[in-house]
Amino acid sequence: MTTTAQAAPSPTPAPTTRGPWARSRGPLLALLLLVVSGVILAALQSGEQHGRLDPRSADRTGSQALSRLLSSHGVSTQVVTTSEEAAAAAGPDTTLLVTDPDVLTQDQLTGLHTATAHTPGRTVLLAPGAASLATFAPGVRTEPPARISVRRPACSLPDARRAGSALLGGLRYVTAAGADRCYPGGGRPTLLRLPASDSGRDTVLLGSGDLLYNHHLAEHGNASLALQLLGTHKHLVWYLPSVSDPSSAQDNQRGFLDLIPSGWRWALLQLVFAAVFAALWRARRLGPLVAERLPVTVPAAETTEGHARLYEQANARDRASAVLRSATRTRLAPLIGVSAAHAHTADVLLPAVHAHLASAPGADTDLRALLFGPAPADDGALVHLADQLDALESSIVSQERHAPREHPDR
Repeated sequence: MTTTAQAAPSPTPAPTTRGPWARSRGPLLALLLLVVSGVILAALQSGEQHGRLDPRSADRTGSQALSRLLSSHGVSTQVVTTSEEAAAAAGPDTTLLVTDPDVLTQDQLTGLHTATAHTPGRTVLLAPGAASLATFAPGVRTEPPARISVRRPACSLPDARRAGSALLGGLRYVTAAGADRCYPGGGRPTLLRLPASDSGRDTVLLGSGDLLYNHHLAEHGNASLALQLLGTHKHLVWYLPSVSDPSSAQDNQRGFLDLIPSGWRWALLQLVFAAVFAALWRARRLGPLVAERLPVTVPAAETTEGHARLYEQANARDRASAVLRSATRTRLAPLIGVSAAHAHTADVLLPAVHAHLASAPGADTDLRALLFGPAPADDGALVHLADQLDALESSIVSQERHAPREHPDR
């Protein structure tokens, strides 16, 4: 006797749905990574309190090395961040260094020049533009910048000749005779020293301040040139202009966009064009609609009833009547021998319908108004139209069923 053991079917694991955590796990991990990265960067940079060309900064683009070099030669350095402090500190026999004169407003430039014009000393401007030149160096104009590189003095200025080759470039300057024009680039000087005025204060224009950076100071004659330009007097006022200076709010001629370099504006414009072109490119790649299976099956009667209720709520009798007539014409066309291409052409469909209804009851009905007429005036007329279309279709279908059929000869 043999028995057949039937193995019990293994249970099918129930489908599991992804919970909110599973769906949002990716974005949350990305957000957590971004927060952690920000905390790490903030911790690494927490000791950096000063910026570019700041004599208190030991960064590559700071100037702490130059400040210590000046201090070892008996030159004291005073850092100021407002135009009022700079004007008050720039007394007799002092050197005033303005690291970014183009940030200053016209009122600030005028006040600073007035405070220093009648005191002996020296004013050094780093990469001054047209606005600051008009105040501190009238008659001097700028030329397009030259590449920053090691250049020879090519002038008779004793400070430059003792320093020798140095890292200079940037803005170039054009002036009348009488000034010391050094370290030329393309025939125009990148260091310009204007002679002292009646008060005994001379002005030095540097096309670039790169030679003052910590990581460039020990190269070539940079340290010597910086020491001689800024260490002529025993006191150095190091002015770091800032847009947060309260006095800068008095002049409304310069807005936020005026402080953005032109190169950034062009870069932003290019990014905008790139985004627009990318959007157009992606929009053209949209393909045809993809059919998607519905999660449930909806009976046709419910769909029809739903459409009817939507038409009723919107009072769309014109749309409803057009749908009813179009469906009736489509169903009648094959019954009366009209092709589907002419099912909605009145001149072709109506004669064929007349021919089939010549002997049928209701043949005197205005078929054109019934099949191609205007929209009903109210809901009652719409119901009457539906009844008439149903009666017409039933009449033709009844004729087709009772019409004699020809049998081929045997």
